[in-house]
Amino acid sequence: MDLYRDDFIPEEDKLGMTVTSGSVTITKDEGNLIGISIGGGAPMCPCLYIVQVFDNTPAAKDATLEAGDELVGINGTNVKGKTKVEVAKMIQATKTEVVIRYNKLHAEPKQGKSLDIVLKKVKHKMVENMNSSTADALGLSRAILCNDSLIKKLDELQRTEDMYRGLVDHTRRVLMGYFDLVRVCKELGNEFCKIGVREPQKAANEAFCKFGEYHRQMEKFGINMLKKTKPILKDLGTYLTKAIPDTKLTIKKYADVKFEYLSYCLKVKELDDEDYSYQALQEPLYRVETG
Repeated sequence: MDLYRDDFIPEEDKLGMTVTSGSVTITKDEGNLIGISIGGGAPMCPCLYIVQVFDNTPAAKDATLEAGDELVGINGTNVKGKTKVEVAKMIQATKTEVVIRYNKLHAEPKQGKSLDIVLKKVKHKMVENMNSSTADALGLSRAILCNDSLIKKLDELQRTEDMYRGLVDHTRRVLMGYFDLVRVCKELGNEFCKIGVREPQKAANEAFCKFGEYHRQMEKFGINMLKKTKPILKDLGTYLTKAIPDTKLTIKKYADVKFEYLSYCLKVKELDDEDYSYQALQEPLYRVETG
C-alpha cells in the first residue's frame, strides 16, 4: 500500500475495543427534529458524535442511536471534517426522513465508569484546597465541589486511625515491658525466699520471706492486670481493622455517587452558560433548535 497517496487514511487504533457500523432512517416530528444533541467536529475534534438522545423524540423511540455513537454520514453524505453546525443544518434541511450512518463503540461499561470516577477524583483533588471563586474563575469546578465535607471527614478518619494505631503499638510495648518487670519481681521474690529459708535468725528469716512473698504477689497482680487489659487491646484492634476501614469504604462509596451527581449538576450549569452566551450573541443554539 502506498503510504504517500493523498487519499490514504491510516487505520485508527481502537485500543482493543470493537466498533460496529450501521445505518438508520429516522422520521422527523412536527417540529422538524429527530431529538439528538451533536458534539465534536471541526476544527478541534476529528469526529462528530452524539452527546445525548432526548426522551420522547423520534431518535429515542427508534432506540438505535445512543450517546457516544460516532456520526459518519447524513443522507449519503460523509460528514468527516465538517463542523457540528454544518451537520445540524444538514439534518435540518431534510424535511421528512433522515438517513444516518454511524459507528458504535463497544467498551466495557464498568471500566468506563471507573475511569470516569477516577477523573472526577483527580479534578476534585486539584480544587479541594482552592476557594470557590478561584476554582470557578479557572473553570476547574464550581463551589459545590470545593472543600467537600466528605473528603474532610475521610482525612479526619485517617488521622484518627493513625493516632489509635500509634496508641495501640505504644501500649503493647509498655505492657510487654511491664510483663518483663513482673517476671523479674517473681525471680527476686524467689531469691529472697531462698535467702530467708537459709537465714538462722528468726527475725531476718521472717523479713526475707515476707519481702520475697510481696514480690511474688506483685507478679500475680501484674499478670491479672495484663489479662484484664488484653480485651481492651483486642477491641482497639477490631476498631482499627474493622470499624474504621468499613466506615472509610462507606464514605468513599457515598462520595463517588455524590461526585457523579455533582458532575451532572456541573454539566447542566455548563449547558445553561452556553445558552446565555448564545443569547448574548443573538445566535441560535443548534443543539437545541436542530436536534
